Amino acid sequence: MSASHGYIDNKDDYLKRLRRIEGQIRGLQRMVEQEQYCIDILTQVSAATKALHSVALGLLDKHMAHCLVQAAAAGGEEADRKVREASDAIARLLRS
Repeated sequence: MSASHGYIDNKDDYLKRLRRIEGQIRGLQRMVEQEQYCIDILTQVSAATKALHSVALGLLDKHMAHCLVQAAAAGGEEADRKVREASDAIARLLRS
């Protein structure tokens, strides 16, 4: 039996949001193919980026509320590892 992930209860919502983002990316490709105005493309890139950040923050929140809390309750090296993972994920999000 595999371990349950914190986002599993919202899996369908995440998939729906990611499919919507996928559509945004296809729209961006069409805009470039059709040689649309640069600023219009950049506006859509910004919207897609914001949508991805929203998904990432939601997943991070679920990770901290589920995986991190469970590991902290257990303590030890697993808790330290989960805190490091969360910290690294936050750092990657801040750099993106």
